[in-house]
Amino acid sequence: MKGAIMVLPIVKYGNPVLRQKGTRIEKITPEIEELISDMFETMHAAHGVGLAAQQIGRNLQLTVIDVSTADKERPSTLELNGKPADVKAFMPVVLINPEIRPYGDPAEGPEGCLSFPEIYSDIVRPEFVEVHAMGANGEKVSFKAGGLLSRAVQHEVDHLNGILFIDRMASADKRELKPELDELQEQTKAALKRKR
Repeated sequence: MKGAIMVLPIVKYGNPVLRQKGTRIEKITPEIEELISDMFETMHAAHGVGLAAQQIGRNLQLTVIDVSTADKERPSTLELNGKPADVKAFMPVVLINPEIRPYGDPAEGPEGCLSFPEIYSDIVRPEFVEVHAMGANGEKVSFKAGGLLSRAVQHEVDHLNGILFIDRMASADKRELKPELDELQEQTKAALKRKR
């Protein structure tokens, strides 16, 4: 029997799982299906636009994304089979074992992360991304994205490879945020020690 959909605890900076590269998912099992439902529930409850498996303590090549609730100031573009498509109609999306190719000019934009509460910074990433992945039912998912969707995909795929958005921050911004980052890391490590 399928369990009830749950909001899972989000792993914070300082937990070693965030630095682990996800393992490939070879087939969609009932456990993976349940995990996907729980991840969407968790992401929406936290008002996020993306969530990677590492952020709920699982090192898998799995991320869920939904930019349909983002404000109008942060639009997205989507191309399916070479034609412009409706982003909202395409959301939410599940990406399993994603392969991406970022392209275009570097674009700066604000980013936050559910594993770094209240910490934000402008991050430079290529403007567009081409994505090939497996979807929630094992189907092929291929698209090109720009705007917030491109940024969310690149941010989440970084997570799947153990890369965090602070790794992409300008060094001056990282220095400025160092006290908050150190404090968050200490709190997380202390909480992990208490659990042992």
